[in-house]
Amino acid sequence: MRSDLLIFGGGWLGRAVGAEALRRGGTAAATSRDPATRETLAAEGLTPVDPADVAALAEAVGAARAIVITAPPTEAGCPGLQALMPAITASGAWPDWIGYVSSTAVYGDRDGGWAFEDDALNAATLQGARRVRAERDWLDAGRGQNGESGGLTVQLFRLPALYGPGRSGLDRLRNGEARMVRKPGQVFNRIHVEDVVSGLFASMDRPNPGRAYNLVDDEPAAADVVTAWSARRLDLPAPPEVDWTDPSVSEAMRRFYLDSKRVSNARAKAELGWRPKHPSYREGIEALIAAGF
Repeated sequence: MRSDLLIFGGGWLGRAVGAEALRRGGTAAATSRDPATRETLAAEGLTPVDPADVAALAEAVGAARAIVITAPPTEAGCPGLQALMPAITASGAWPDWIGYVSSTAVYGDRDGGWAFEDDALNAATLQGARRVRAERDWLDAGRGQNGESGGLTVQLFRLPALYGPGRSGLDRLRNGEARMVRKPGQVFNRIHVEDVVSGLFASMDRPNPGRAYNLVDDEPAAADVVTAWSARRLDLPAPPEVDWTDPSVSEAMRRFYLDSKRVSNARAKAELGWRPKHPSYREGIEALIAAGF
C-alpha cells in the first residue's frame, strides 16, 4: 500500500483514485484549476492543489510517493508532464512510481482483431495521436531523454470507455434519451472505474519502469448489444435505432466507432495479479443498479 499520492487531474477518475487512497489509510492531493472543483476535492478529504500555483505544486510533488496523471493531453502535449517535471527537478524529490493514464485509442482500428501492448500504435483520431505523443514524452522523461531527469518509474495505462457511478448509459435509458447506435461488426472494450483504480494500485505494488498495461474488461462487445441488454435489465423498451453516421450522433460518440478492436488484458493479469471485479458489462451494470445508479 502506498500513501502520499498526488493526482494530476482531479476529475471523475482522479477523485475515484483519491478516494481509494483514503480508504487504504493513505493521504492524497489532487489538482484542479477550477476553484469550485477544488472545494469539492477538499470536501471529499483530498488536498486540493491549483496546478498554476508553482509553490503549492512543488510542495505536493515533494510529499508524493506516487503520482497519477489523469489529465488528457492537448495540442501542446501532456499538461501533467509540463507542470510536474520542473517541480520534480527543482525539489529533488523522486516519486517511487508515476502512472500515466492513456487510452486504447493509441492502437487505432484493428478491424475487430486483438490489440496487445507491444503492438504498433496507429491512432486513427487526433485525440489518439495526442495520447501516443504523451506516452512517448513520459517514457522519454523516465529515461532522462528530456535533459532534465532520469530514473523515474513511469508506467502507462491504456483505458477504453469508462463507466461507473454517475456515468453510464442507464440514466439515458431511464429518461428516454438513449439510442441504439449501430455500426455492423464494430466491437470495443469497456472498464468500470473501480477496476481502473484497482489496476493502478496493483501497479504501485509491483512497479515495472516503462511498462504499458491495458486495463480493460474481459468481454469486448458492440455498443448496441450493451444498450439492448441494459434496457431489458431495466424492463424498458429498446431505444430507437440510429446509424453511427447519422448527424444526430455527437462527434465525441462517433469517435468510438472509428475503431473496432478487442483489447487484451492478459499482461495486467499476469504481471500485476489484477482481475477486474466487473469482467463484463453485465456485472458492471448490475453493480450500478444494485447501488442505486
